[in-house]
Amino acid sequence: MEGKTSREFDESCIFCHFAHNRDEETTVLKQVRKFVCFRDIDPVAPHHYLVIPRDHIVSCKSLNRTHIDLETELGTDVCLFFRLGFHQPPFISVKHLHLHVLAPASQISTSMQYKFTPGTDRFIAVRLANKFSSYFFLYYCNVFFT
Repeated sequence: MEGKTSREFDESCIFCHFAHNRDEETTVLKQVRKFVCFRDIDPVAPHHYLVIPRDHIVSCKSLNRTHIDLETELGTDVCLFFRLGFHQPPFISVKHLHLHVLAPASQISTSMQYKFTPGTDRFIAVRLANKFSSYFFLYYCNVFFT
């Protein structure tokens, strides 16, 4: 069910295994209480990371008011050359919410542009005014170039 949000570990979800350090092959770049960041296994830009919540949230369509507290932990500085966004059903490959962080956006592989084009049904680009995605982005901004 797309709208369902579960706070429990989903044994069948590979991202839940990453989020809870149960996968020996994935290198977690950064982890904090609520989030984990790692490299995408099929990068489309020189820097392509996924930032996932530890909680099992199926997709961006599952977000609701209970998730607003996620944005309160960070400030408002931004790195403008990232492309941030979510795929939405039916275009998600893993049913665990994950934010794509691509940098530089100008170097996204031409063969994969269609999957990461803002304003399409396939890719929901994040505007930093969106509180939930701002939290993801701002927290991990220092991971990519430090």
